Amino acid sequence: MRCTVWAACAAAVALYAFHIPAEAQQDFSKVEVTTMDAGHGFYVLQGSGGNITIAPTAEGVLMIDAQFAPLHDRLKAAIDKVSGGKPIRYLINTHFHGDHTDGNDRFAKEGTVIVSQENLRKRLAGGAVNAQGAPVPARDPAALASITYADTMTIRVGDKTAELIHMPPSHTDGDTYVYFRAENVLVSGDIFSTSRFPNIDVRNGGSIDGMIAADNRLLTLVNDDTQIVPGHGPLARKADLVAFRDMLVAARERVAKLVAEGKSEDETVAAKPLADIEEQRAKNPLTVARDQFTRLVYRSLKART
Repeated sequence: MRCTVWAACAAAVALYAFHIPAEAQQDFSKVEVTTMDAGHGFYVLQGSGGNITIAPTAEGVLMIDAQFAPLHDRLKAAIDKVSGGKPIRYLINTHFHGDHTDGNDRFAKEGTVIVSQENLRKRLAGGAVNAQGAPVPARDPAALASITYADTMTIRVGDKTAELIHMPPSHTDGDTYVYFRAENVLVSGDIFSTSRFPNIDVRNGGSIDGMIAADNRLLTLVNDDTQIVPGHGPLARKADLVAFRDMLVAARERVAKLVAEGKSEDETVAAKPLADIEEQRAKNPLTVARDQFTRLVYRSLKART
């Protein structure tokens, strides 16, 4: 085997935004896993939570994100179908939220190596807080990455080479985007989403300014032919990323105006500054609601001062 590494819905919203245990929030028996062919030898699995990217090769599978533990068997069956039953060599986490990492331990116990940015591992190890600022319990050690990196890392499995790059604090303080340069495929994690509004995890290092800066950085990387796998929602292209960045900029400007006028958080939400944007964005139940997003932008801007 050639496989080398170099270090260089309403309920679902609660799961990833507020880190509530998955099993307490959703009936996973009703979730169907679907597989999309992303081209270039990549597949995207959708079930409940964030998108999963699969890169099958003759020497094993490279997997990005894991959704929820109760979906493991259905996810594994879908992966086996597109990979011919090849082993999953590496599982890369784009950030620590449960809708992307809850299934980590199930795959790790089957021999998959978990890879993450250093801050992400620290969050899963007991360094995260919920929306109220209370500590989130540490995950099972099996769910924690056995390989971590600080700024960049390259992982090669078979004919696929994944470049892992840590973003400065944006969605969280441990965000990774994964770029397959040869195939021009970008996996963004929740730095970018084609669903309605994103979560900005202000209590765990996220900020509206950081999200905008991160998307601007992604825009220097992609071109019109880049296949983008967002954290949530359908496959995307550069124009979708531009629209998302522009939406974030508009939201920041509108909420900042109300903050400058001395409006409270509740008054800002009541003003509905993002009502027209809500109608323009894709309606996806696995996304933050307008009023919650307004609160997150408000809190992010207030945290500047």
